[in-house]
Order: sequence, then structure tokens, then C-alpha cells
Amino acid sequence: MGWIGDTVDSVKSIQIRQLLSQALTLGLIVTSALIIWKALMCITGSESPVVVVLSGSMEPGFKRGDILFLHMSKDPIRTGEIVVFNVDGRPIPIVHRVIKVHERQDDGEVDVLTKGDNNRDDDRLLYARGQLWLQRHHIMGRAVGFLPYVGWVTIIMTEKPIIKYILIGALGLLVMTSKD
Repeated sequence: MGWIGDTVDSVKSIQIRQLLSQALTLGLIVTSALIIWKALMCITGSESPVVVVLSGSMEPGFKRGDILFLHMSKDPIRTGEIVVFNVDGRPIPIVHRVIKVHERQDDGEVDVLTKGDNNRDDDRLLYARGQLWLQRHHIMGRAVGFLPYVGWVTIIMTEKPIIKYILIGALGLLVMTSKD
């Protein structure tokens, strides 16, 4: 009877080690993703180096679901550039084209007016109440490249949260049941 007890204890010990190993692996994956994101933030100079186009306002150039890669430099913002900006009071950034740049004489900074390529009017109605221009602190980055349609995964998970929970649950189950 003693060797059966030792065998059961040994199996439990192995299962605990496997569970700890899987939890550690999952933690390393999450940590690696965060490190990569922070490194991209440092390299690109943008608080969000990658964004997903969420509407059709930039068609035909960019479609809903395209992923844009951003970079922010000290170079002056120019008319025609595609920028991603935050508006005070709105949680989701906007991707639009710069249609007008106004240089302020007093401090040399620039004010920017934007518009979606597929929109009829400029973005002044999207800006915060009483705001007519964007300043540099509103701009998160300039588009320097894109991947078409890859962002649909994000859009689907945002619009249908149940899919996100199913995917996270399936990935967690996969990690927990995989053998080393």
C-alpha cells in the first residue's frame, strides 16, 4: 500500500509542476507582449504605435479594419498627412487627413484642421466644444504604413464581446491542457 501512496503523491507533484509551468508560460507571453508594446512606443515616439481604422471616413484610402502603423517625430505637420488624434472627452482616437495647417506667430506652434477623405465637411464638429483647431498634444502619431483588413479581429471582439471571452477562454484552456 505504501508504493501506491508514493505514486499518487508523485503524480500530484508532477501535475502541480505542470500547472505552475503553464501559468509561468502564460505570464511570460503576456509580459513579452507588454514589453514589445512599450518598446514600440519608445521607437515610434507615439503613445499608440498601432491603431485600427474603425469607420469608413477615410475610404477609399483606408478601409474599416485596416491597421495603421504610427510614428511621431518633431518634424512639422504638413497638409496632406494622415494623422491619428485624440479629442478631449472622446475615448477613441480618430484617423483623418490634415487639410489645413496654421502656424501661430507668437510661439511658432501649429494648429491643424483635419477631415476624413470620405466626409463632406471638416472635423470641427468632432472636436471638443468651442475648439476650432487641433494642437500638437492632440496628435498621437502620423500614419507611416498599414496592413489591410487585419484589424477586423479587434473590431469583431469589440462589437461582439462574447467572441472575445470565448477566444480568451479557449486560449487559456489550450495553455492549461497542453503538455510540455
